[in-house]
Amino acid sequence: MVPVITIDGPSGSGKGTIARRLAARLGFGMLDSGALYRLTALASQNAGLAPQAPEIVDIARYLACRFDEEGNVFLNDENVSRELRTETTGAIASQIAARPEVREALLQRQRDFAKLPGLVADGRDMGTVVFPEAPAKIFLDASAEVRADRRYKQLIENGFDASFTALVEEIRQRDERDRNRSVAPLKPAEDALVVDSSDLSIDEVEATLWRYIQDRLADRDA
Repeated sequence: MVPVITIDGPSGSGKGTIARRLAARLGFGMLDSGALYRLTALASQNAGLAPQAPEIVDIARYLACRFDEEGNVFLNDENVSRELRTETTGAIASQIAARPEVREALLQRQRDFAKLPGLVADGRDMGTVVFPEAPAKIFLDASAEVRADRRYKQLIENGFDASFTALVEEIRQRDERDRNRSVAPLKPAEDALVVDSSDLSIDEVEATLWRYIQDRLADRDA
């Protein structure tokens, strides 16, 4: 069986950064599941569709997308990495992700990323739905204010306008939507290690998770 490390958590918890670090350290592939939902959102925007349009299910099922080793994301061979990270696309992605039929359309596509030597998968339901048998499951969290501050700095550094107050409110609304959706709500897997990164540096989080992963993989191979 392909070893899979799942890292779930709300927006801005640091799961993407940590997933990339751990994947590189382990020599594993990486799945940014949120990018698939953002790609679906972006493609639906480009098609002029509302988040509840039935056509979005087919868009999700047949996305012509790819990821390169530098972290760039392509939609129909166009580099859309920048557009993918806007707050508008993220908000639409959160609405689309609440639709059971969209989640079902993307489920097998996500599972197909699990290939040897292994996979680090980050998202919101990696450990609870997509890879429930993963030997190591992690749930990263942080306060809404800390996550908004991280997002604010990221947007400013990339040349986007941003309001810290608006970001806090958007994050709280997204959390509420993600935690209360009827299918695959945002929550830790029962056997996940839960880490609050609010007062931890990225290096401290990585060190904590690295010890946990080594122990879990060792137990799996014993």
